[in-house]
Amino acid sequence: MNASIAIQTLPFLEGNRKEEMYSVIDEVIAYIKKQELVYEVGPFETTIEGELSQLIKIIEDVTRLCVEKGAKSVLSYVKIHYSEEGVSAISEKVEKHR
Repeated sequence: MNASIAIQTLPFLEGNRKEEMYSVIDEVIAYIKKQELVYEVGPFETTIEGELSQLIKIIEDVTRLCVEKGAKSVLSYVKIHYSEEGVSAISEKVEKHR
């Protein structure tokens, strides 16, 4: 694993109804789960670890998924941690705080 990302995806739908927005976000999280990578869902973003190319593809795929599910536009906030030598696992970063 040479990268981790944190992504917050905000699909903007007709009428900006919260329930519909959460439904699309649930679809995004379901897609991420299917990738069989280590991930953690938080209240504002989802963190995923893997290879950089996999993670960049996920960013693109979830953006397109939001549009397929009815979003008129999508706003995503993405943080990327990358190193050829590898990056710290999600568990290493959070386990002492749990």
